Amino acid sequence: MFHATTKAIEVRVEPQFLDEQSSPEDHQYFWAYYVEIENQGAEPVQLLGRHWRITNGHGDTQEVIGEGVVGEQPVIQPGETYSYTSGAPLGTPSGFMGGEYKMESTAGEDFMIDIPAFSLDSPYDIHAVN
Repeated sequence: MFHATTKAIEVRVEPQFLDEQSSPEDHQYFWAYYVEIENQGAEPVQLLGRHWRITNGHGDTQEVIGEGVVGEQPVIQPGETYSYTSGAPLGTPSGFMGGEYKMESTAGEDFMIDIPAFSLDSPYDIHAVN
């Protein structure tokens, strides 16, 4: 599991390659990723938006910017954890993702928290060993 903590908010991510949804002969590879966002601070925070950077095995990066996550803008109380699952396709058998969430405190302060960079590895990504 990959994790990062910013301003007492810990983000944990666990990716999983989905072989049954992938089609290597068509250069289509698909991952699910499970995210937990834990508020270790003293006040509630709301997740307002996301900014993902998805990089394929050739180094090409796609940015995804949007409101909330999976159609929600959750308020996370102190000591609570919000979790969700989403997915990402790639045209290469490996890559990586990372980014930031835009949060807001109850005082109205907007701030960014890190989403840890995590690798997207499939069994089809074979490297030559010398």
